[in-house]
Formats: sequence, structure tokens, C-alpha cells
Amino acid sequence: MPLKIARLMRPFEDFFKSQTSGGLILLGTTVIALILANSPWGHQFNAFWEINFTLGNDSFGLSKSLHHWINDGLMAVFFFVVGLEIKREFLAGELASPKKAALPIAGAIGGMLVPALIFYLLNPGGMESRGWAIPMATDIAFALGIIALLGNRIPRSVAIFLTALAIVDDLGAVLVIAIFYTSNLNVLALVCGILFLVLLVLGNRLGIQHPNFYALVGLALWVALLKSGIHASIAGVLIGATIPVRARHPHEEFLDKAEELIRQIREMGTISGPFQNQEKLGSFIALEHITHDAMSPLQRMEHEMHHWVIFGVMPIFALANAGISMSGSELLAALGSPVTIGITLGLLIGKPVGILLVAWLAVKMGLAHLPDNTRWGEIFGVGILAGIGFTMSMFITNLAYPHAGLVAEAKVGIFAASLLAGIIGYLYLALIKRPDRTEGRLLGKSG
Repeated sequence: MPLKIARLMRPFEDFFKSQTSGGLILLGTTVIALILANSPWGHQFNAFWEINFTLGNDSFGLSKSLHHWINDGLMAVFFFVVGLEIKREFLAGELASPKKAALPIAGAIGGMLVPALIFYLLNPGGMESRGWAIPMATDIAFALGIIALLGNRIPRSVAIFLTALAIVDDLGAVLVIAIFYTSNLNVLALVCGILFLVLLVLGNRLGIQHPNFYALVGLALWVALLKSGIHASIAGVLIGATIPVRARHPHEEFLDKAEELIRQIREMGTISGPFQNQEKLGSFIALEHITHDAMSPLQRMEHEMHHWVIFGVMPIFALANAGISMSGSELLAALGSPVTIGITLGLLIGKPVGILLVAWLAVKMGLAHLPDNTRWGEIFGVGILAGIGFTMSMFITNLAYPHAGLVAEAKVGIFAASLLAGIIGYLYLALIKRPDRTEGRLLGKSG
């Protein structure tokens, strides 16, 4: 692979690797949560997440259970990174070009509408119908983990398509949460939230790059939205969208300053011992600062926060939400529930059918084109893997259903569909035959 192409692909490869390992950790914490919830300590395990924590006091403060702090607070960090990823993809990624963006956008739309329709046909009324958005989601960590296991047997363009599709899917889920899962609005708190959002946008326009500004104003925005009735996770996406994309130092200016500092450091000679003198230490610190300021704040924050989300936020969310305590008879009853069946069929059948159908229509209408070295069979395989809902599906479940029984049924459907989608998707993509053996060998060399 040419050096230039390798450099361009490096950020995607780093993202891919972190998502892969994160998927394994997420799977491990899910298994632990299920074991603990059904162990003799299940009652204590569930009670632990309901411990109440208060910030502030009775007259002015926030008081929520640990479970709610995780879902309303910690997951806002997850959505912050989602916001950064969405902004990056639309400005400089696979979604920046209308031609490149058309296919994953079309696929994502089909992959959201068809599963929602299948669920609604099976649950047309009552409280159960509120879960129509649950099978719309895709868990990119698990899906890319399966792609990684396939190695060089599929082209890299397939993994890139899945990543872009999942990011559009996340954007769709965020819009659904904001529009359809918002409780009664507190107008005063909403106005305060809008003012804080305007302040963040002004900070961006004025060139403020220090993360503390966005953290403090963003925290105020989160509290305002939490009080307003709009789910606080939306604050994370909005904050991510206001992070600046321009570096403080342009590339040429950075090179000039860095070369000058390196020249100064070289002229100072080698210092014996582990410590530098103050002058040389100052040059090192100055070099560190201009290197820091040569990076886009958005890209830097995404890089720094991504590992915290993958290896911290998502596993904690899984521990707090994945545990289902059920007897054998309860599990059998849940498997026959319209909610469980609707989610399972929506994810397992609706996702691949919707993605393939709408993507094919977009290509036939001339609105999009297949990526190089990609076939329709592989797009269908990606659609199967997109049926791994998990994190976002469980998050929407908590918003959709106030009753524990419906939540348990929904989670059974999510687990069943995600497990089957992962296994079937892997086997399908592993066994699918590529027509050009030479092409396969070239892919093997470049992987």
C-alpha cells in the first residue's frame, strides 16, 4: 500500500482497533452482569444500582439513583464522543463527500425504517408500541469486532461502509430520542439550555480552544436539559458539535516554530544526567505546547475521550443495564412476547433487508454507487451485522418503557437478536466467495 494511502487510513485503523477490543470488553461485562443478576447475590446486585446519590442540597441540587446517574450523566460522555464522530465524518470523513455519503445514509435510513415498521406491526398499540425505536440501533463496537475476526476475507471498504452507516444510525437515534422520547418540557430550563448552547457556539466562533470552557459551559447545558425534560444525553451531542475543528497553529506555522525550537535544543548540546537545565526544559515545554496547538481540538478530544468511552463508560453502562433476572418459565414467556419478537425480527430481519433494499434503490436511481471492491452480497452481510443493537438499543429501552417487565422482554429480544446477528453475519461473510482470487491475495498483502 502506498505510504500516502497508509497515512490516510491510519486514523480509521486506530478507531477500528479500539472498537474491536472495546467490543470484547463490552461482551465480558455483559456476561458478568447476567451472571450476577441470576446469582444468589442478584438482589444485592440490583439494589446496588438503586442507591441514591445527591449533588448539592435539597433546595438546589440533583438527586438520582446510581442507575440514573449512569444513564443520564455518564452516557452523556458517550454521546459527546458520538457528536464528535458525527461532526468529523460530515466534515472530513466518509460522509463529507455527497457521493461517498449517499450509500451509507441510504442504508442507514432503510435500516431504521424497516425494523421500526416490523416492530410496530407486531405491537400496534398500548405501552408496548413505545418501543418501536429499539430495533433501529446498531452497536458499532460489536459489529466491528466481528469484522475484525474476519480479517482479510472481506475488503476494507466493507468495514468503512459499516462505520459510516453506524454513525448515521447514531445520528438517527439521537434525533429519535430528542423528538419522541422527551417528557413534559420545562420552558425556563429549556431557554437556559439554549442560552448555554449559544454561548458554546460563540466560543467556537471566537476561537476559544481550551477544553475547560467547553467542559464548564457544557456541564451547565447538561443540567439545563436534564431539568427541561429533554433527555440529557442530547447535551453530549450538542457539545460535541460545537468543538472547534481548526488548529490554533496552521501546519506551516507549526513546522517553522517546531524547527526553530528543535534547532535551539540541538545547539544546547547533550545534558549529562536525567535532568535538563531550565533553558532546555523551557524549549521542550514550548515544543510540547505548539504540538498540542497544531492539532484540531475536535480530533484531539475524540482521540483522548474515545478510549475512556470504549473501556470505561460502555462497560459500566452494560454492568448497570444488561443484568436480567429471570426464571426458566419467565424466559419462555418473554420469548413469546410481541415485544421480544418485534425487536428480534426488527434487528435480525429488518436491518439487513432495509439496508440492502434502500441502498440498492439509491444506486439504481443514480443517487449513490457501490464502494470500490464491494459487492451487494457484502452489503447484505453488513446489514446482518448491523442487527447487533445492544448499547443504543438498551439505552432506548430504558427511555421507552417505565415498567420492569417490558424492559426485561425488550432486553431478551436485544440479546437474542444481537447474538444471532453476530453469529449469522460472521458465518455469512466468512463463507461468501469473492470472484477474483488475485484481488483476494492483494487484499491479504495490504491488510
